[in-house]
Amino acid sequence: MNKNRLPPGQRRVSDMIAMPPIKGAHPHLSKEKWQLQIYGEVTKEIIWNWNEFNDLPQKDFLIDFHCVTHWSKLDQPFSGVDFSEIIKATKPLLSAKYIIFEGADGYMTNVALAELKDNLAFIATKMNGKEIEDKFGGPARVVIPHLYGWKSTKYVIAIKFQSQDELGFWEKRGYHNHGDPWKEERYSN
Repeated sequence: MNKNRLPPGQRRVSDMIAMPPIKGAHPHLSKEKWQLQIYGEVTKEIIWNWNEFNDLPQKDFLIDFHCVTHWSKLDQPFSGVDFSEIIKATKPLLSAKYIIFEGADGYMTNVALAELKDNLAFIATKMNGKEIEDKFGGPARVVIPHLYGWKSTKYVIAIKFQSQDELGFWEKRGYHNHGDPWKEERYSN
């Protein structure tokens, strides 16, 4: 194990841990009914169904995933669509500075658009070579490896580009607005 890959305060786990849902049970979204809406400060608003989304260029990713609850899964395989493909398809306006990721469970989180342009970020449709299970956020989830896992919205159904920042679910409850695991940005000061 390369300890330099573990941020401060993290411990390595052998498998991804399914975090409990924020309310009720993990939602189940069938691929037949799933849609991803992209809207807001973009030149072209889009609603993709499952097949249309999966017609976008697909990539394999091997990332380290860091949860704010102090665990890290190193070398976690995912497959999906690089966020650059979403930017290319929707052409954000110059006024777009922030992204809101919305999940089917009512969860949302915020990320600066520059974070997604300057770093690896993607919408995963497979984990460990298989469809993503409900408990891990399937059928599609956001993955932003350089930030704590709460920024990687599960059950993603909408992406809103906007000019102003807006606190997400956990940010409203005291979590840090950025979430860099290397700086231990767990909670707001």
